[in-house]
Amino acid sequence: MDVGGEAGSMWLPRVSNSAVTALLLAQTCLLLFLVSRPGPSSPSGSEERVHVLVLSSWRSGSSFVGQLFSQHPDVFYLMEPAWHVWSALSHGSASALHMAVRDLVRSVFLCDMDVFDAYMPWRRSHNLSDLFQWAVSRALCSPPACSAFPRGAISSEAVCKPLCARRPFSLAQEACRSYSHVVLKEVRFFNLQVLYPLLRDPALNLRIVHLVRDPRAVLRSREQTVKALARDNGIVLGTNGTWVEADPGLRVVREVCRSHVRIAEAATLKPPPFLRGRYRLVRFEDLAREPLEEIRALYAFAGLSLTPQLEAWIHNITHGTGPGARREAFQTSSRNALNVSQAWRHALPFSKIRRVQELCAGALQLLGYRPVYSDDEQRDLALDLVLPRGPSSFSWAS
Repeated sequence: MDVGGEAGSMWLPRVSNSAVTALLLAQTCLLLFLVSRPGPSSPSGSEERVHVLVLSSWRSGSSFVGQLFSQHPDVFYLMEPAWHVWSALSHGSASALHMAVRDLVRSVFLCDMDVFDAYMPWRRSHNLSDLFQWAVSRALCSPPACSAFPRGAISSEAVCKPLCARRPFSLAQEACRSYSHVVLKEVRFFNLQVLYPLLRDPALNLRIVHLVRDPRAVLRSREQTVKALARDNGIVLGTNGTWVEADPGLRVVREVCRSHVRIAEAATLKPPPFLRGRYRLVRFEDLAREPLEEIRALYAFAGLSLTPQLEAWIHNITHGTGPGARREAFQTSSRNALNVSQAWRHALPFSKIRRVQELCAGALQLLGYRPVYSDDEQRDLALDLVLPRGPSSFSWAS
């Protein structure tokens, strides 16, 4: 249900350290240029475009949340546009690439798709399919980008791919400018402060949805997709381009937990005034338990309404059978959402769970997940491990 499985099928050039430095310097210059020029006009002329960043980490249900936005008829959505930054600059570290990722995100929010040119030196086709996971975006499968689906229909990646793959890349920009909402899903930010310039930017109307998931469930999901995450693991750990498949010390999980704590604390403990009304923390488990109630609140935060067609689609994809097959690990398909959220309790040994709880103790406490202290507790599904949200825990959504 998270990052796309096409990562391993696209050819990626190796980039030297000097090239990484040069590109980062170029990105700094680009930021100064972008900030100095006016943003594009709003879709209706008088209505301000809304920008939403779904901020999460790998294997946390972010592809599912991304699709909740993507299928809305008022939304232009892209999944992880910064994948291109990390692919081109894979010798960098996550912190070193923060500025480049932020600058690309800003440009895409403003529907300036020329920003991708710096990260696609091998691109020859100039088609929509040059974009990472482009076909999960309903907007790129609908007019004016393509006519595979009417603008208000629920799209299908499998149907869209053969019909729209060769449509001109320039249509992504045209499509983006025709929507009232631009939503991007990203897993490559590890603190909130790097986003402060975007929150203060008068050209943007930015709202942040911070999606988190029980770290124990994240570990179980990561173990199903080890090879697909190897390059990103290396960047998170700062290995200077070395891919990391085996992570017996759970260093990546620890860093992900720390990043969620950093972001949530920055947003809830003495947050800056410009963040008021622009941050909402969402737990995947709450979405799994009460999907329609949580999604209505999520849409309201973003200035969207839940249509009857979307309501029926959401019910279908959250009330499937079982937790999903391994081959569906990177897809948003019909599953039993509650089973998905609890699958780790039978799939992982208690010794590994205990280690995750030690490494992620701060995240468990802050985000409201109860530790387990024995194998029996872990497997007792009558024991609720998702604690109720306190009255002030997530108050910055309004």
